Amino acid sequence: MTTYAIGDLQGCHTQLISLLEKIDAASPNAQLVFVGDIVNRGPKSLATLRQVRALRDRARIVLGNHDLNLLAVACGLRKPHDSDTLADIMAADDREELITWLRHQPLALEQDGHLCVHAGVLPQWTAQQTLSLSREVEAALQGPNWVEFLQNMYGNMPTLWNDDLQGADRLRCIVNALTRVRFCKPDGSMDFKAVEGLDHTPSGLMPWFDVPNRKTENTSVVFGHWSTLGLTLRPNLAGLDTGCVWGGKLTAINLEDRTTIQVDCPQHQRPGKS
Repeated sequence: MTTYAIGDLQGCHTQLISLLEKIDAASPNAQLVFVGDIVNRGPKSLATLRQVRALRDRARIVLGNHDLNLLAVACGLRKPHDSDTLADIMAADDREELITWLRHQPLALEQDGHLCVHAGVLPQWTAQQTLSLSREVEAALQGPNWVEFLQNMYGNMPTLWNDDLQGADRLRCIVNALTRVRFCKPDGSMDFKAVEGLDHTPSGLMPWFDVPNRKTENTSVVFGHWSTLGLTLRPNLAGLDTGCVWGGKLTAINLEDRTTIQVDCPQHQRPGKS
């Protein structure tokens, strides 16, 4: 079966519908994988979340940083940011169903030999280790103490992975790698300040996927999150965040032949972090 991976939606429901129509015209009933940030900053977060959920078994998703932010806002741990567009979800009759469904989604998944994440994979991790570490976070997020997990999730430390990490530090490091990372130092430690594209790479840093001896360099990794990077296609790499919410495009890629389908998007937010 044909599978399309789709970049960050961020609440852009109209563009999602247009993209799905194009995908259906090319490959009816194709499997879909959404690489995170289903909601937020776009104008129709509720409709977008409902649409993706309504796809049921046809669609798989990984959680992005904005999806986790929604969960934190929903349980009262964080106040909405000025640029958040989550009020329609907070007021929805099916809010609790949507929140429960969302927190039962993974942070990493394997689809047809492709490793799909929202942001990145630490160079120290193999593909199988990435999936295993994702399951540790998923267990915490789906368990009875999920609010406590979210409460301890925020922060930048530790920036360097160690297999001996435990507790909140371990889970936080996993979450930051899978949902936030862009640049790393040569030793694989994460940087969270730099958000620009490759033309503005700060001295001493490199994109996570260019760190020497990355253990997933022979694995096809599909990700989003990095709108200033733009569409990035390499033999074993597909970066799909093409800035839909910033007035760019919404992108889908056929994972088998790597052809792309795109729709143009109006600007809903001023460019900035994604």
